[in-house]
Amino acid sequence: MFEKLRIKEHMEVANSEGEHVGTVDAVQDDNIKLTKSDSADDMHHFLSMNDVDRIDDNRIYLKSDAHVPEGLGTKATMDA
Repeated sequence: MFEKLRIKEHMEVANSEGEHVGTVDAVQDDNIKLTKSDSADDMHHFLSMNDVDRIDDNRIYLKSDAHVPEGLGTKATMDA
C-alpha cells in the first residue's frame, strides 16, 4: 500500500502499461485531481486513490483495472 501523502503536485500519472495518463494538479479527499492540460476537453478530471497501484520516484502507476476517463493523457495530445 502507498501513502497518500507521497502524492504531490506535478507528479506524472501513468496507466499500468506505463503510458502517460495525466499530471497531478492536487489531491482532494480520496481523489487525484488532474491538470486541465492533459485532457482533450480542457477540464479537470479525477482518479480514485483506490485505482493507484504504486508510486515509483515521481510517477504514479494505476492498476490495470483502473477507471481512466476518455480523452486523457497521450490520447488527448494525439487527438488535439
